Amino acid sequence: MDNRLELTFLGHQTWLAQGGGHRVLIDPVLKSTFGLPGRAECRVWPPRAVDTGLMPRPDALVLTHEHLDHFHLPSLDLLDRQVPIYTGPLLPAPVEDAVTRLGFTVHRIDHTTPIELGELRVTLYPAGARTLFWEDRVVQPCLRVGDGPAVFIAVDADPSDLYVQQVAEGTQPVPRVAVVSNNSQIVPPGMPASSVNLLPGMDGTRHKTGLSVLNQLLLEVLAPLDGVQDVALCGNGFLPPASPHGPFLYSDHPRMAAAANDLQNLFRVHGPRPGERLTIPASPARGVTADQVGWVRIDDDYEYEALVAHAAFLADPGTVELAPLADEPADQDQALKVVTAELPRLGRELLATPTGMLACGIHEYLSGTLGPHRGVLRLKDGPGGELLQFAWDVTTADFVQVEATGREEAMATYPFGAEMFFQDYLALLQGRLQVWDVAGGAMECWHIGRPLDSLVYSFFGIYGEHQRPDLAARSYATMATAITAPATTPSEQCLKGSQRAVCALVLWALAERGQGRE
Repeated sequence: MDNRLELTFLGHQTWLAQGGGHRVLIDPVLKSTFGLPGRAECRVWPPRAVDTGLMPRPDALVLTHEHLDHFHLPSLDLLDRQVPIYTGPLLPAPVEDAVTRLGFTVHRIDHTTPIELGELRVTLYPAGARTLFWEDRVVQPCLRVGDGPAVFIAVDADPSDLYVQQVAEGTQPVPRVAVVSNNSQIVPPGMPASSVNLLPGMDGTRHKTGLSVLNQLLLEVLAPLDGVQDVALCGNGFLPPASPHGPFLYSDHPRMAAAANDLQNLFRVHGPRPGERLTIPASPARGVTADQVGWVRIDDDYEYEALVAHAAFLADPGTVELAPLADEPADQDQALKVVTAELPRLGRELLATPTGMLACGIHEYLSGTLGPHRGVLRLKDGPGGELLQFAWDVTTADFVQVEATGREEAMATYPFGAEMFFQDYLALLQGRLQVWDVAGGAMECWHIGRPLDSLVYSFFGIYGEHQRPDLAARSYATMATAITAPATTPSEQCLKGSQRAVCALVLWALAERGQGRE
């Protein structure tokens, strides 16, 4: 029996695995963009086109988690509804609801029940215990044909403790190939971002290097899996919205792999580009080979233009101002009511976060002895174009509107601060944006303490899909508006199923509004 495995990289973190005559498509993002429609959409990088008509038909789909760079309704709409979807036990319910409305059947499984497609076996392992809370629902696939070599895909999380334990005990073999996710998303110096601490001298730019990325991915992440022969890099495969700098730094995986191979001899590192297929042979003595499939095409012209823009930005970044992702609300008075009604809940939720615990444990700051106001939320372009400034009062667990000041004065007064556009915060509360969109492209912060003490990470916990499934459901209804029925499909049944699913999602969104959950 042929026990080899083939892994075709489709871009960012999408893979088609083939072995034993069967195929599994993992986290399908098949269009040129992903995310919510409008200015929040991200372009896949390197830019490529996937010909789904020529792509081999998968026998199963795997959704590892809910984040929109892995879960993309318009891409799922391109696929046969008869293909089953498998996911883990902790996927937020609105994701399953949205996929079911699209016409698919979802199977929730845990690590004790592998997906068996003939000799191809896929086991979904829970993320490692050290994984940060916004990724802790991830499942990590391990693929194997019969007793052949195993491939472990460490999606967006620390390697599964359970999998590591089984490898140590010998009930699972050391994986021949480990796929690791490069989620560094490092922007060039001079580019504002929510991960940049605005306080002078607190950014820590010296630690954001290609060497630190490789050390984290190849040495720290893979330390528990000693004996891996080959590693494949993925992730960082998108252009953030309205980014003048083009791709992220250290997202050129062929160059990163070449540097890693020059610096160490523990394993062979591969940095595939979209359309590259890695063949893992059955024999451990033979090397992993690579070739190119014909149904994925790189957009060379767009890639060249983006790289030129990248080089120009590095040479002269100039002054970059963030732009809003959402449109201004038509009824600004009603919009202000929605935002101010949310602030008491935000204030209470913040108290239980690392930000809140640190904020209540300090007594002095740059401006002197601290009173009850320990943080500030600054909303730009509010009603009338005014900046709205709300101070977080830890004695009332609420926000109180205060006179707007300049940013420098606010940073000297409050040890924690977040600044975003009024219309973006409103869109977040209405499901037209997700917190990842705002944080990724239109938010800036400052804070004392560790990086995880920043307000942006508190926002991840307060507004993420795991904590606010109601907002997630609204955002999926928004994403459904980007689905258009194709002119031709493999079968009339698939076309009708797609149309019915779109209608159901539109009616669902209307029902949400009708029940006062706007």
